[in-house]
Amino acid sequence: MEYKVVPFVASINPKTGSASQVAEQLQNKIDKYTEQGWIYLRLEGVTTFVQPDNGCFGFGARPGYTTTNQVIVFRK
Repeated sequence: MEYKVVPFVASINPKTGSASQVAEQLQNKIDKYTEQGWIYLRLEGVTTFVQPDNGCFGFGARPGYTTTNQVIVFRK
């Protein structure tokens, strides 16, 4: 059995965007991979720690932070 994990980032206009637009983008991504023979399993959130950036000589330093990315899991 093979698995494929692809990132999913919905993009909507903050003034006119809606949950249905997000759902449509997800559906389009699922349809694209289904046409290639992949079977949709689930949408997962992957939490990642981004390391701090010390900057150059301390200028522009940024602290580390945690972020969550969405990925779609398929199988064949």
